[in-house]
Amino acid sequence: MVKKIDSKIIGFKVKSDDEPVAQQAVPETNIQQMHEMIQRPEKLLGSTYKLKTPEHVSEHSLFITINDVVLNEGTKHEIRRPFEVFINSKSLEHYQWIVALTRIMSAVFRKGGDCAFLVEELRSVFDPRGGYWNKGKYVPSLIAEIGNVIEQHLKGIGLIEDPEMDEHQKAFLEAKKAELEQQQETKEEVEASANFPPSATLCYKCHNKSVIVKDGCQTCLNCGDSKCG
Repeated sequence: MVKKIDSKIIGFKVKSDDEPVAQQAVPETNIQQMHEMIQRPEKLLGSTYKLKTPEHVSEHSLFITINDVVLNEGTKHEIRRPFEVFINSKSLEHYQWIVALTRIMSAVFRKGGDCAFLVEELRSVFDPRGGYWNKGKYVPSLIAEIGNVIEQHLKGIGLIEDPEMDEHQKAFLEAKKAELEQQQETKEEVEASANFPPSATLCYKCHNKSVIVKDGCQTCLNCGDSKCG
């Protein structure tokens, strides 16, 4: 192959046969992206999440398994993307819609592109019978809680990132936390002082309103400190 040199030669180097050939950069067109034509590999990386709900929602736990495919493995473009999802349970009460839901989500995963929208779509489903509390958090429906599990997994593989708070938001939250702690301490002090007579005065040793006059001596009912020894 002959190549014409249009510019002036300013230097040259003779390449020996023993010198290794420099590895050329992989063209961007060769980077594999997630799409529906990708065949299922024989081996996938999977994670299983146990979802325990109140008995009135589901008597048995749900086990949500999400399998991921690794694309461009071993290169700087290596990414992990969800490929399929399965939900298993001993209860057959929700069998039909669970099968339908997992097949639709798996199809969305294999379609490629941004699949994070599934989280908000699932969270927006409300149970007409009302939601429930699970681990101190209100959940509007069982499907919404499945959405929470999907979000947890997508965060784990780096597909969703938590938005970072700016300095003003961090300072505001810290101030609110300090205010809440102060209110809690005040509440505890009030509750502690409520166990002593209303006429009790402040003890300068334990700082509780628990000092009464007993046998002519000021005695603290909380720590036992007495002016009479």
